[in-house]
Formats: sequence, structure tokens, C-alpha cells
Amino acid sequence: MSKLIRAFILLFLASSCGSGYGSAPDRLDNACSIIRERPEYLKAFRETERRWGVPIHVQMATIYHESRFISNARPPYRYFLGIIPTGRQSSAYGYSQALDGTWDDYQRKTGNRWARRDRMRHAADFMGWYMTRSRDLLNISLHDARNQYLAYHEGHTGFRRGSHNNKKWLLRKSHDVQSRANLYQQQLASCIGERIA
Repeated sequence: MSKLIRAFILLFLASSCGSGYGSAPDRLDNACSIIRERPEYLKAFRETERRWGVPIHVQMATIYHESRFISNARPPYRYFLGIIPTGRQSSAYGYSQALDGTWDDYQRKTGNRWARRDRMRHAADFMGWYMTRSRDLLNISLHDARNQYLAYHEGHTGFRRGSHNNKKWLLRKSHDVQSRANLYQQQLASCIGERIA
């Protein structure tokens, strides 16, 4: 067998392994349903909570609003004259919608060079790292889903400047993140004692 064919086979096998999903879990309004359907998510969320202190419900609510739990989510394209695609609105990608530069910073500072944005374990860890930095730099509690989301969306410098205060749609969305975090927290309290992982 030629080296080229072997290389293609290895590449195919490597790309088919792992826990990335292109599609979202079935019932996104039910945290217990999500983690029953994808138990590896709960494992990732628990690891992040242990390592960084970010509660599971805060992680889940942020991921819901960033990617709807779609592993390869990307922002929409921009169009010139309404018909000619000129590229995506940003470099955001994956469950956490991390930008290229911020993801590179995470990889460099954590030593996690092989981390991928379309793997829940890595995306959750990134989120824990970023939110812990928001706590340290901006004094935002790890339990405060609303303000953590605003700092996540606007970046630490933007949040410090108050750039979110001029974006009514973003303020509404941050309230939605907090509401979803509260909902997920209540749901998880009712099912976390069950054997779900």
C-alpha cells in the first residue's frame, strides 16, 4: 500500500474519532436531557468546575447562547451588495465561539497546544480559563452568568470600558443567559443525584 493511501486512511480514522458533534442535542431547554444524551458533556463540565470553579449551569448557559451546542458553529457570512460573500463576521468557532487570537492565547498560557474548539472538553476548559480571568481582572463572580457573558462577548477591555452599555440587544441577551443559567441550575439540582454519567 502506498504511503499516500496509508496517510489518507490515518487522516480519516483520526478525524472520525473523538467526541465532536455537528448537531446539537435534542432538547436544549432541559439540562438533564442534554447531559443524559451526551454524558461526555457532563464529564467536561465537571472537570472545568473542579479546575476553574465555574459552575456547570453557567458553562451550559453560555454555550447555549454562543453555539446552541453545535460543535462546528461559525458566525454568518458578510455580503457585499447583498450577494457576494466577503468572509465571516469573525473568526469565532466551535462550542465556545472563541476567536482565533483568544484561543491562541489560551493554548499558549495553559500549554494545551492540541486543544480544539470543536471538542466540548477543550471548549469548556477554555471557558473556565477565560471566566476565571474575568473574575481576576474585573472582579466578576464565577456565579454571575450575566456579567461573565458580557465580559466574554466584549472582551476584558471592552467590558472595562462599558462598551456593552450601548448595545441594548446584548444587554437583553445577557439577561437571557442569566435566566437560562437559573433554569439549568434548577433542572440540574433535580437530576444530578440520578445516575446520569
